[in-house]
Amino acid sequence: MRTPGHDFELAAGFLYTESLITSGDDIEIIAYCDSSGLSSLQNIVNVRLTEGLDLDAESGWQRNFHANASCGLCGKMTIESVRQQVQPLNSGFHANQGVFYKLNDQLRKAQSVFEKTGGLHAAGLFDEKGELLIIREDIGRHNAVDKVIGHALLADLVPLEQHILMVSGRASFEIVQKALFARIPIIAAVSAASTLAVDLAEEGNLTLIGFMRGQSMAVYSCPERVHRE
Repeated sequence: MRTPGHDFELAAGFLYTESLITSGDDIEIIAYCDSSGLSSLQNIVNVRLTEGLDLDAESGWQRNFHANASCGLCGKMTIESVRQQVQPLNSGFHANQGVFYKLNDQLRKAQSVFEKTGGLHAAGLFDEKGELLIIREDIGRHNAVDKVIGHALLADLVPLEQHILMVSGRASFEIVQKALFARIPIIAAVSAASTLAVDLAEEGNLTLIGFMRGQSMAVYSCPERVHRE
């Protein structure tokens, strides 16, 4: 299940954060299915990968792709397979504490569909000064993140080692996983982080922040990237 719009970004980001591709160059073509059936109009995306790309079926990184993208870990074989694929960050990126206090307001003001419906999650990519660079909304939290990362991938901006990812809901294990693949050093979330998310963030040397509301926040891991002014 997904919210229509930015579908090519969703497909690219999903493939990238599932470790099936390593760069935008691995994608030859992304296009909507040209079926004549109205039910499939702009609801099915075909992705052709670069000829000769080696998909390592023996790596243990398997997924039931019939499951929808937004379900996160529900289709993966094991959590351990995620840990085996993700490498710890070595980014020295940091931001001043005051920068984080304004992220939530900026993200909320940019949520145009949420403003009308109250029903979508959002993910936003910020620079070290707290400037919002891109926002995507979707009914699925993981989809919104995939769309942001997919945009960066197709624009040849990955790795995102000098950026902050802000999400409108909880910080889950899957969102931390996706950020690590994109090499994003900091995640800020409006709500709490799960225990698995904190564990993976610590293992991956990623700064995970929750309860970003007003002038308060909870830093779960790697607090050295948050500088006091």
